[in-house]
Amino acid sequence: MLEFIQINENDNVVVALQDLQKGQSISVNGREIELKDDLTRGHKIAVKDIQENEFIVKYGYPIGHATKVISAGEHVHTQNTKTNLDGIKDYQFSQKLAENPYKNENRTFKGFRRKNGTVGIRNELWIVPTVGCVNGVAETIIKRFQKEVGEISPFENVLVLKHNYGCSQLGDDHHNTRTILQDAALHPNAGGVLVLALGCENNNLYEFKESLGEFDEGRVKFLASQEVGNEIEEGVKLLKEIYENAKSDKREEVPLSELKIGLKCGGSDGLSGITANPLLGRLSDFLAAQGGTTVLTEVPEMFGAETILMERAENKEVFEKTVELINDFKQYFIANNQPVYENPSPGNKAGGITTLEDKSLGCTQKAGTSTVTDVLKYGERLKKKGLNLLSAPGNDLVAASALASAGCQIVLFTTGRGTPFGTYVPTMKISTNTPLFEAKPHWIDFDAGVLLEKSADVVLREFIDYVIKVASGEFVNNEKNDFREIAIFKTGVTL
Repeated sequence: MLEFIQINENDNVVVALQDLQKGQSISVNGREIELKDDLTRGHKIAVKDIQENEFIVKYGYPIGHATKVISAGEHVHTQNTKTNLDGIKDYQFSQKLAENPYKNENRTFKGFRRKNGTVGIRNELWIVPTVGCVNGVAETIIKRFQKEVGEISPFENVLVLKHNYGCSQLGDDHHNTRTILQDAALHPNAGGVLVLALGCENNNLYEFKESLGEFDEGRVKFLASQEVGNEIEEGVKLLKEIYENAKSDKREEVPLSELKIGLKCGGSDGLSGITANPLLGRLSDFLAAQGGTTVLTEVPEMFGAETILMERAENKEVFEKTVELINDFKQYFIANNQPVYENPSPGNKAGGITTLEDKSLGCTQKAGTSTVTDVLKYGERLKKKGLNLLSAPGNDLVAASALASAGCQIVLFTTGRGTPFGTYVPTMKISTNTPLFEAKPHWIDFDAGVLLEKSADVVLREFIDYVIKVASGEFVNNEKNDFREIAIFKTGVTL
């Protein structure tokens, strides 16, 4: 196995691919370098003397500057490196579009075609509470329904999208809650939805229904608990009506152009930008060539790499929306008197990520090289195929829920540290390193660590086949473990 990797020929650091010892020598571009520190996998080593204030270069871009002289062979990390990022910037439109290296292969998956033409990769029955007060009622309705119906086929799962919002909220928080829940009510992975209200919450059921837009009345039902005698009986009755309407649902062959995939990372390490994230980038480019859709989010983890995405904007309008996406999120930090660049996390640093630029340049590898076709606000649903950007924070549950709410049928989630969670659509975990895959096989679905030993093209083909299997019905670990969550972005006061 390789000991280290130099990602770009212009980098003045290399990344350790395995634990290395002080005194050990490595050969970089014909030069022997003696390590001056013990190195953990994922951490950086200087391959030349770096002067104070000189840029640290990784991925071919600066990831910060040296805070003191760093000798060749030294560990490059938080003790001697600082971010270059500061404040809000002005940007100029300058395109650098790349040709997609992949062609349309006319491949398909087996999905559920809905009445409005959208496609789901699951056929589930959901209760969407308008307010957290009825979470318990919803759970009881589900249990009674399952007991009375027995075999729930054609539904593959029945769940409640529990949350603690829907009342005592103002402004953007109230809007965000309603919007995200409406997105869920219309999601194609749901073969049926019961929107369950209490009756007195400010997320009013009738206003919710009025602003929902077009929906299938045979598949989406509404119930206000305070307006009926026995809300459990009424809820079960409505679920049975949906069940009768869904009995003939079957999977059918659907082109990959109907697949919408969310791209997310969490618990990143120094290998994230070398193995798993580039794998998602290649998949994103492949899917774009098939006419499909991918979505990149985690706006704070674009800071420091945002110009790369801006250069790939389809036109000036998309460029300006990308600028607004970045600067609006920076203003959010500033308005709350928080540092814009308080990132990476302790776990990221332990894994070898030093600065936000380091994290962002690795994070944006998930977007491949394709043209950015659109930029979505938080809660907005997909309108254009190809690579989209979505406004949401880096928080794993909030960002993954935002991807699902945008219309993604599946979220691909890369991780170097490991995490068990899943949002309310299948949430596939891809490990950056093989030891994590071996230690947590009940969390991790695909091992991208094999890229250190196998051809990128071979691994991509294996990954494409696996994604198609999952889109066609094969469960991932969060589904097997029944770990499903919805998390809504909150910014303001609670009454």
